[in-house]
Amino acid sequence: MNLFYHIGKYFVFLSKVFARPEKHSVWFKHFVKEIEKLGVSSIGIIILVSVFIGAAITIQMAYNITSPLVPDYVISLTTRDTMLLEFSSTIISLVLAGKVGSNVASEIGTMRVTEQIDALEIMGINSSAFLVSPKVFAFTFFIPFLVIISMFVGVGGGWLSAVFTDALSYQDYVTGIRYFFIPYYVAYSIIKSLVFAFLIITVSSYQGYYVSGGALEVGRASTRAVVYSSVLILMFDLILTQLLLS
Repeated sequence: MNLFYHIGKYFVFLSKVFARPEKHSVWFKHFVKEIEKLGVSSIGIIILVSVFIGAAITIQMAYNITSPLVPDYVISLTTRDTMLLEFSSTIISLVLAGKVGSNVASEIGTMRVTEQIDALEIMGINSSAFLVSPKVFAFTFFIPFLVIISMFVGVGGGWLSAVFTDALSYQDYVTGIRYFFIPYYVAYSIIKSLVFAFLIITVSSYQGYYVSGGALEVGRASTRAVVYSSVLILMFDLILTQLLLS
């Protein structure tokens, strides 16, 4: 019953989040600020993680495909499709659930325990829409750029590892990247990332918004935000894969 209670409370929370904002100019200012705070600030970690994972996938494929019947370009083809189909959307979103989700939950949770949210409510402001709505739209708007960056950097990391370890020649790597490319894979990855971005922000905001207690509870809310966001990402990854690729 506790699960259904929180599910219902979560959807009530969403109805308040997507209510009409108090003032559009203030909302847009917050929207731009959140793009920089949640999206642009995540580019560094996305590049770092993607380049190493792309390199690791390439090396693993190179040392596991030993059959002379399998052409070498299959290595880079597999790296490309792995990055496009799964890593650059799902795994990157799991990384962002840790970075962005915990940040959002702790920020809103701190505002709750320090009674800043209560002050907004007293002034007649819809605190849910004021605090959460710009974050949802900003992160959902920016995450496709993070996904595309991850794709390019991951494939580039694979190329670096192939060339510097002599696991694969430059010509074979480029041939594999270009071979039988399906543009829909990029669209599929972006669609998944939009859903994941929405889940990360709304679940984390929900955990922070309903914190009660002190600083210890804020930390627990941040942990719950990361865990619940990650579980939902994995669950919706399965659902969306079945819907979009079947």
